[in-house]
Amino acid sequence: MRLFHIFGICILASILLVSCATPKGNTIQDKRSYVLNMKNETLIKLYREYPIAKSKIKNAAGYAVFSNINTNLFLFSSGNGYGVAIHNSSGKKTYMKMNFIGIGPGIGLKDFRAVFIFKNKHVFNDFVEKGWEFGGQADAAAKSGEKGMAVGGEMYVEKDIEIYQMTEAGVALQATIAGTKYRKDTGLN
Repeated sequence: MRLFHIFGICILASILLVSCATPKGNTIQDKRSYVLNMKNETLIKLYREYPIAKSKIKNAAGYAVFSNINTNLFLFSSGNGYGVAIHNSSGKKTYMKMNFIGIGPGIGLKDFRAVFIFKNKHVFNDFVEKGWEFGGQADAAAKSGEKGMAVGGEMYVEKDIEIYQMTEAGVALQATIAGTKYRKDTGLN
C-alpha cells in the first residue's frame, strides 16, 4: 500500500513538473520574448560545446530550438515543451509546442534543450506546417547544474536533419518507446 502512495505522489509530481514547461509571461509578447531568450541562451551553449554547429545553422534552410521537460516513472513517461522554428532566408519565426508520451522502464526527470538543423527546405516546411511525430529514445543522464555527466549530444535523424540535445539538469535512466508530437503554438503565432 505504501508503494502505491509513493507511485501516486510521483505521478502527481511529474504532472506538475511537466506542466511547468510552458513559456512564462502575462502577454503573448512576453511569452514570445521568453521563447526567444531560451533560443538565444541555447544557441550560445551549443556554439560553445559544438562550434561547428554555428556554420551548420547559418547554411541550413532553417532550424528550431526547443526546451523540454520529460519525466519517467517506472513504465510511464511524459513531457512537454515549447520552442521556435526559424526560416533562415526569410527570418520568419514560428512558435511551436511539443508533447511526449511513452512506455518503457525507467525513472527520472530530464530538463533538456534540443536544436534541430534542417538542411532541406522541404523538410523544414513539413516540420513547421504539418508537425512531426516520432519516437524511440534511450538515455543515461545524471546531472544537476554543472555537476554530473550526461550521455546524449548530437543525434542524426536522417541526412537532411541534425539534432543536438543538451541536458540542462536532471537525473534519468530510461529506455522508452515514445511518441513526440511537434506542432504550431496557435496562441503565440
